[in-house]
Amino acid sequence: MKASATLINVARGGIVDDAALADALANGRLAAAGLDVYENEPNLPPALLACRNIVLTPHIASASTATRRAMVALAVDNLVAALGAGPLAGRPPNPINADALLARGA
Repeated sequence: MKASATLINVARGGIVDDAALADALANGRLAAAGLDVYENEPNLPPALLACRNIVLTPHIASASTATRRAMVALAVDNLVAALGAGPLAGRPPNPINADALLARGA
């Protein structure tokens, strides 16, 4: 990234090397950063915490009652379907490994 860039990571910790990011921010190789996920959550390198050109937030985007209920409903739908029951029997709506389902002929 160019030195004037701002790095944003709201995907997964580990995509960004926190120590390398802290070094880039401290030495002007990157203008700023915003993170709500971290490489070794919940532990952050002290060098990252010392940076003044970073915004750090907790990873709580899904922490609403409606979202958590939807997540539970989806997990139940996947489980019931994977067990061969319900209207989606044998066809979980969100399989982790869809290729495995295809291999068994589902």
